[in-house]
Amino acid sequence: MASENMQTLHVELGDRRYPIFIGSDLNPQTLLEPYIKGKQVMIVTNTTIEKLYLQHYVDAVSALGKTVATCVLDDGEKYKDIEHLNLIFDALLEAGFNRDCTVLALGGGVIGDMAGFASACFQRGVYFIQVPTTLLSQVDSSVGGKTGINHPLGKNMIGAFKQPQVVLADMSQLKTLPPRELSAGLAEVIKYALLGDADFLVWLEQNMDGLIAGDATLLAEAVYRSCAHKARIVANDEKEQGERALLNLGHTFGHAIESYLGYGVWLHGEAVATGMVMAADLSCRMGWISDEDLQRTKKIIQRANLPVACPAIPLDEFLAYMSHDKKVLNGQLRLILMKKMGQAVITKDFDVEFMKQAILANQLSA
Repeated sequence: MASENMQTLHVELGDRRYPIFIGSDLNPQTLLEPYIKGKQVMIVTNTTIEKLYLQHYVDAVSALGKTVATCVLDDGEKYKDIEHLNLIFDALLEAGFNRDCTVLALGGGVIGDMAGFASACFQRGVYFIQVPTTLLSQVDSSVGGKTGINHPLGKNMIGAFKQPQVVLADMSQLKTLPPRELSAGLAEVIKYALLGDADFLVWLEQNMDGLIAGDATLLAEAVYRSCAHKARIVANDEKEQGERALLNLGHTFGHAIESYLGYGVWLHGEAVATGMVMAADLSCRMGWISDEDLQRTKKIIQRANLPVACPAIPLDEFLAYMSHDKKVLNGQLRLILMKKMGQAVITKDFDVEFMKQAILANQLSA
């Protein structure tokens, strides 16, 4: 049976409403059964998760009388490209799957993004299920329907919106997550507090040691509160025409760091962490938050064992990568900045010189 302490959230999208199940030792057979529509299920995972959890999910789905095939990709952000996306299409076509099939993503954000994009494209759209196995994917990428792949000139520049039928976030799977990956996920958790919930920030400051230690109850609470924030914003602005852009706090700076260093050199959460410091620094220079607030932002990020400065990147190259960001509208870069702790805004009205100073101030000396 599913765990007794399981919590359930819903992303309210009318007739596409779907649940997020959060708990430990969840029963995939019971929880997934109502959401697998056809007879064919393609489980997409990576070489790391294959050894840990793939057979458990193959058995659970097979027990429902479904035909199960698997596609195992290399593990890492650097494989989030069109060549590896094609491997999913190859697997679906070779298995003879039809437009009634379900693609199940079993893995972190890379697998979820790629499997979701494949499900949006295969036969112009098939069913999709998210089983995120990292903290970052549980609190962020598995919820909301953003899918895609990277391009050498920009992160997540090619993709589609594809909402899942259901999200299964099992805290027990985080026990096998390396400490660095756990910290990377906490970057996205901190993001929700900084952009929209000052009380959550206080809670994180009180409980960060337990979260870093892998306390399942605390992690479930962090996932629940993060997903609740995202679910509300996605329900209001599914296609990121307005409010949803707030979820990109730190990401414009962070994506520039990732793109310059090479995908996978820094984890996404590590780049976002430093990006949030740059955003807070710029907000401070503009007089929106105090230096005390900036130091508080840096401290919670450091307590999560995340970087607050990136390697030295030439400013012109940093700015060039920022100009490729998806939040550029009509040639105008928009940033998510902090009006105060727990309240972010989307703005194109910022001082460019202050922005350059914030970037340079949060780089390690060459």
